[in-house]
Parts: sequence; structure tokens; C-alpha cells
Amino acid sequence: MKAAVIHGPGKITCDNIEDPKLKDSRDIILKVTATAICGSDLHIYSGGIPQPRPMVLGHEFMGIVEETGADVKNLKRGDRVVVPFPIACGNCFFCTHHLPGHCENSNPEHYGPEGGLLTEKGGALFGYTDLYGGYDGGQAEYVRVPYADYGPRIVPDNLTDEQVLFLTDIFPTGYSGIDWGEVKGGETVAIFGAGPVGIMAAKSAWLRGAARVVIVDTLQYRLDKARLAANCETILWTSNKEVVEQIRDMTHGRGADVCVEAVGFEPERNLLDRAKAVINLEKGSPKVIEACMSAVRRGGIVSVLGVYPTTYDNFPLGQFFDKGIILKGGQAPAHKHIDKLLEYVIEGRVKLDDIITHRLPLSEVSHAYDIFKKKEDNCVKVVLDPSR
Repeated sequence: MKAAVIHGPGKITCDNIEDPKLKDSRDIILKVTATAICGSDLHIYSGGIPQPRPMVLGHEFMGIVEETGADVKNLKRGDRVVVPFPIACGNCFFCTHHLPGHCENSNPEHYGPEGGLLTEKGGALFGYTDLYGGYDGGQAEYVRVPYADYGPRIVPDNLTDEQVLFLTDIFPTGYSGIDWGEVKGGETVAIFGAGPVGIMAAKSAWLRGAARVVIVDTLQYRLDKARLAANCETILWTSNKEVVEQIRDMTHGRGADVCVEAVGFEPERNLLDRAKAVINLEKGSPKVIEACMSAVRRGGIVSVLGVYPTTYDNFPLGQFFDKGIILKGGQAPAHKHIDKLLEYVIEGRVKLDDIITHRLPLSEVSHAYDIFKKKEDNCVKVVLDPSR
């Protein structure tokens, strides 16, 4: 089969590899009909999160059930499903507490309570390095899906792949940021990052009754897409100080009720930021979290959706304490929200496919990753067709 295989930083190619096979009675084999590149895939592509051996990437995918293990009773060959990005057993302590990203059984070689840099990670993720289980991902013609009696959801035939594909990750992730922010109605929500997750967070904020939604980004074309897709206000990032002042000016000097960090540890940085990271042995920068903590009001909530793999020097703990900020983050519990979010799509309360800017064959995956990383050709979201 054809598959997108990472061979090292900056090198991903469409290779011919062996088809996946069932390994457990709870597995299915899925024929992938649509898959997408996620912003967090870029952390592997850039080398920010290491992957020493070749591996199939991709955790946003859906398709048709091709084969089922003996214990998968809720699915049959021919069913069309979307698959949440965490690999979760459904039976352990964390799965039963709606925390599938912390599944105790899916990542046996690297799992642990510590949450370290290279050891004691959380549960497994599709196509997301050996540290997170080593499972091949769905940027391929076929993929093995473990614990398939718990994860995949059947989708209605009257909805296209693109209408439901983002139920795999970015819509549940964006929604989780708003849910962690305890948005109940009437709040001002400021979202840092106008990528796919940030835009989905904005859509989710409206679903939860926010009174005002603002998105911040460094690129005007991404802000233009956010304004069209999420009907929100926008701020072009010029400096941390200016952005924070604008948000305070919008909120009677207090700051936003909720700030959502949707960028991660590899934001755009100047030479001083890069030098600091080298001196402190850090990966990337926490500058966007720091901006959120300044822009949120006292007693407000900061939701962190971007990936952060390491520790950071000079974290503003004093500001966190003095302002009484609630800080939440982590892998989104996609299984917890997916059924409700699918109903929103079915009812027409939210549109997901309006963020797609590029539709490319899987054979052009190298080009797709290149333009997505470099933010060329006004690229916001790439969907890949494995049949081409």
C-alpha cells in the first residue's frame, strides 16, 4: 500500500509498504478514504519531537471497515467510521474517567505516572512516534485500528468525508479548550493561534454561548480565514505587549475571561528567543502561554491545546499565583466529546470543512508537508486522498 513515511526531520515520502494485519481480536483494518495533516505532525516533521526509525504518520483519518477482529461486535465490514486520535482501551482507570489520552494499556513500553520528556509518557496516539506507542498512522491507504470496539464512530451516509473528518482531532481538541475554559455563556474568549485548532476553538466558543471571540495570529491570511470561518474578531500579533494591551482594551482593562493557547512550543521566534532556548536546554518557547497568562483576567482560565514536550525556565509562577489563574491542558479527550460533536454536525449547528485550503493526493505528501510547515500558498489545512 501507499503510505506517508517519515525518514527524519524534513523528509517525508509516499512509500510502498506492507499492508497492515490484524494483531488482536479487538482490531480492525480500515481502508482510509480521507486523512489530514495536523499542526502537531509538524513537530515530528521538524524534529522537535524525535522519531529515529521510519514510521507512517497521521492521526486524523476516517474510512471504510475492511476487516474486523473476533471481539469487535459493534462494527462490520463496509461500515464508514471516523476514528478519535488517542488509542484507548476503554476499560482502564483513566478511560473510565473520560481521559483516553492517559490510557494505561495502549502504550506499555513508554507509559508511566511521571510524564517525563523521554520516558513515562501518556497513552498511545496514532502515528505519533515510538514515545506514544509506535503505532503506524492513517496517512496511508490502510491502517490497523486497535481497541476498535471503543474508538471508531459510524457516520451517516448523507454526510461527506470532509464534513466529518475533523471529528477525529481538531474539532474535539478545539472544543476541549472551551470546555476546560468552563464557558457557559457571556464570556470573552481570546484564542492564540489561527490555525485549524484555533479556528475550531472559536467555533466551539460560539456553540457554548460566548459573547465575544477574538483570535490572535502572526499571519494576516490565517486571520482572514478565521474571520470568514468562525465569524470572530482578529488581532495581528506584533508584540506580546501590544496584543495584551488590545485584549485588555476590549475588556474594560480586565483581560479575557478565557485564553486558549493553540500554537505549541514552536511559535515564530526571534534570535533572542532562540538563544534563550539553547542556553536553557529547552525545546522551542513558552512565549504564547506567557502571553495568555498576561491577557487573561484575574481568576480567569488558560487552556493549553498546543504541544509542549519539555520544561521551561522562568515560567511565570508568581503571575499565576497572584492572578489566581486556572491552567488546564493536555491531550484532548476526544472520545468524551465526539458523539455530542457529531450531533452538532448532523444538526447543521457547525460547519467543519470550511477551513480546508488544499486537497492533494497522498502521492504529493512531501509537497503538502512543505507548504503546510512554511505556510505557503495561504495554506491552513491540507486533506490528503489516499486513493491518488
